[in-house]
Amino acid sequence: MKYISKETTDENILVITIDCPDTKVNKVSSGLLDEILAVLENDIEATAVKGLAVLSAKDDNFVVGADVDELQAMETEAEVKAYIKKAHDILNRIEALPIPVVCGIHGNCLGGGLELSLVADYRIASDSTSTVMGLPEVQLGLLPAAGGTQRLHRLVGLTTALPMMLTAKNVRVKKAKKMGLIDEIVSPFALRDAAIKSAVALSKNKKKKNKRKKSPVDMLLESNPIGRKIVFSQARKGVLSKTFGLYPAPMEIIASVESSYRKGIKKGLEMDVDRFANLVMSSESKSLMSLFFAMNELKKNPLEDKAKPVGKLGILGAGLMGAGIATVSTPHCETILLKDVSLSGAASGMKEVAKSLNIQSKSGGITAFERDARYGKLIPCDDYLQFKSSDLVIEAVFEDLTLKQKVLKDVEDATDQRTIFASNTSAIPIGDIAQGCQRPENVIGMHYFSPVHMMPLLEIITTEQTADHVTATALAFGIKQGKTCIVVKDGPGFYTTRILAPLLNEAVFLLEEGVTAPEIDKAMQLFGYPVGPVTLLDEVGIDVGAHVGEVLGPMFEARGMVSSSSLPKLFEKGFLGKKNKKGFYDYTSPKKNGMRQANMDVYKVIENSGRQAMNMDEIQQRIGLMMVNEAALCLEEGIISCPRDGDVGAILGLGFPPFTGGPFRYVDSVGVGIILEQMNKLFDTYGERFKPAGIIKDMAKKNSRFHS
Repeated sequence: MKYISKETTDENILVITIDCPDTKVNKVSSGLLDEILAVLENDIEATAVKGLAVLSAKDDNFVVGADVDELQAMETEAEVKAYIKKAHDILNRIEALPIPVVCGIHGNCLGGGLELSLVADYRIASDSTSTVMGLPEVQLGLLPAAGGTQRLHRLVGLTTALPMMLTAKNVRVKKAKKMGLIDEIVSPFALRDAAIKSAVALSKNKKKKNKRKKSPVDMLLESNPIGRKIVFSQARKGVLSKTFGLYPAPMEIIASVESSYRKGIKKGLEMDVDRFANLVMSSESKSLMSLFFAMNELKKNPLEDKAKPVGKLGILGAGLMGAGIATVSTPHCETILLKDVSLSGAASGMKEVAKSLNIQSKSGGITAFERDARYGKLIPCDDYLQFKSSDLVIEAVFEDLTLKQKVLKDVEDATDQRTIFASNTSAIPIGDIAQGCQRPENVIGMHYFSPVHMMPLLEIITTEQTADHVTATALAFGIKQGKTCIVVKDGPGFYTTRILAPLLNEAVFLLEEGVTAPEIDKAMQLFGYPVGPVTLLDEVGIDVGAHVGEVLGPMFEARGMVSSSSLPKLFEKGFLGKKNKKGFYDYTSPKKNGMRQANMDVYKVIENSGRQAMNMDEIQQRIGLMMVNEAALCLEEGIISCPRDGDVGAILGLGFPPFTGGPFRYVDSVGVGIILEQMNKLFDTYGERFKPAGIIKDMAKKNSRFHS
């Protein structure tokens, strides 16, 4: 067998160990399903084994879910239905076995892996920080169709199961034990023996599944139709408030669980076949799968053989950004120098790192020993005396060209040829920072997004002088930090900040024309952005927006694009946004219907043509196409090397609607000809800033696509 090894113990317990070939993870493929079916027919149902133990041979995963490659390759609903029906048949047969079934779980137990464990009689998990359980299908625009929506709530309760499926949040072992998702926790080294021992014990007791003890709250909400109706109603409201109905999978998950109560597991599974097939074929799921594959591709370093190890890391600036970079670096470095202008400033940064490490430890993500060991790698500094042998120095100082040039000079004076210098600037060209330095080939940009520990993107910026080993090392280090990295060419704003700037600029123009901040934000949320552009300006800071406009302004003006003067004016008048409660929104008054109201003081500063109602489609086109067109220009100019990187950068860094697949897949789905027509209409009305990118014009002539 290719996917499974099997042996029968002296106690007549059949142990099957899953080990999918040519891959680091176990995935539920048709090949694996066929072999499990063969084991059921030939080794269990046709023999007298007394129990079944299911284990994994992988180092850090049990089973991680469906084979998404296989799913994506399916061209018809019939293929999808056949795949999921086969999974149902096998899991139903395992569930109906007259012998006890025990799953020994170590590492990731996700999607189909968790659904496999749900048909077992007993689940044992390893006491390891790498062991997590979850149902992440919603992130791919799917539902857990192999029984997750039918069985999970019966095991752990409706109010626990629904959030797991709707948010795709993973559960660690202690919490899993508390909620009843697993029955026992053992050492990873004792997992196999514990699984066999439990199978033997259960076979002697002739005992099958333990029924969950329901609390009074469970009884109230789950054991009667009225209580369940309230739960499902609130779940739908919560989903719609976050997705605005743009993602079909969450609503299908709720409907599936609801039908499980009304019609039972058998009928629920039958209905899930159709639900799953429809979702797999949906444009939303295809876009989310394309993002999944793109992120996996970007985990590979094409320059891996040129990368240098980073044992000693220096970080300049111990603010939230510097502390965040330090936190995600602690597992991967031997020493981290955290420098600020004073030791007290460096100590404040270390305190932030300690907070983050404590949170990880309490959640079970790392052990207390690992927490202390990682914190012990930090050394606070207020000078460069210890920087000499640093492999990499990342600056996270204030966004000022002169200051960044100064710290680069200081680092070069304190280090030697081996030290790579990376700037965390969000907009200042790396070439400008490196101008006049001693070793420009060692200078690169590493643009992290805030908060660093949560934002998955790292934008790596290379100049014409950046050495290959420097790019390779920055990329390798970012991948180790768990980041999805895109490598882009140098220029004002690079890729992400450059395509964001015109979008924000257009939002400010709309404000000047009399469209209110809530109207603009609501329109863009309905387009699919997690937050509207005006809220985003308040969040990042009006001062930051004004600074970015100052850096990028000359480039845009050279193309005939006029920038709004409102942000600099507001900054001069003391409007910083949410940070000082003086922004486009009113942060001093209570919210109305859960929404902040526009700050009318803003209109005393910016030029305003008076209240104006505007069609939502026009708001969405004007703002959305600004980013799309600028992304196309970045591809045309070689700032990004391919549409894939542009899509990933826009989604992970800026919140471009994931269900569209990114700006380039969005153009493909709408049609490049339609996009060009929309741009031309806006160009005729509003002028040069809507001039379509040359690549869009050329593609419209050929009726071609960015992605095949």
